Amino acid sequence: MASALKNLSTYNTDNMPSASDMKFGIVVSEWNTEITHALYEACFDTLIKHGAKEENIHTIQVPGTFELPVGARILYGSKKADAIICLGCVIKGETSHNEYINNAVANGLTQLSIALSIPFIFGVLTPNDEQQAKDRAGGKYGNKGVEAATTAIRMVNINKQPDFTKSKIGFSL
Repeated sequence: MASALKNLSTYNTDNMPSASDMKFGIVVSEWNTEITHALYEACFDTLIKHGAKEENIHTIQVPGTFELPVGARILYGSKKADAIICLGCVIKGETSHNEYINNAVANGLTQLSIALSIPFIFGVLTPNDEQQAKDRAGGKYGNKGVEAATTAIRMVNINKQPDFTKSKIGFSL
């Protein structure tokens, strides 16, 4: 759903599990620092809001968004997190570099999620210009960092269920 139709920071807090026994990694791109640090602050604050302990949140910075999957793998290997949240921002420029970077990062994080059986969260903004990035990093459309944190908490909760294969919504896996 387009963020113009749904605020990235709006979610039902009643449906949020406690993050008190969860461990998180956050990988933040240094490129577009003003944007990515705003994403990080919102992500970190949201994890804490839902009970995560500061000592169970480990953060590293990587040079750019393209490096997020490798940074995520390194962080996973050293901290054994329940979920790794990757935050970046690739603003479309004069060339199509953004398409290559965004596709590579999305594919890399998907492969890590499948191979390691934990969620690697795609918290990457893919705006057309800097104003669209600001609008999604605490501006009029909320903050993608909040969405990334709540997604991580919910996915870890699913992963920790003793028997998540019993369907409650009408179909089975």
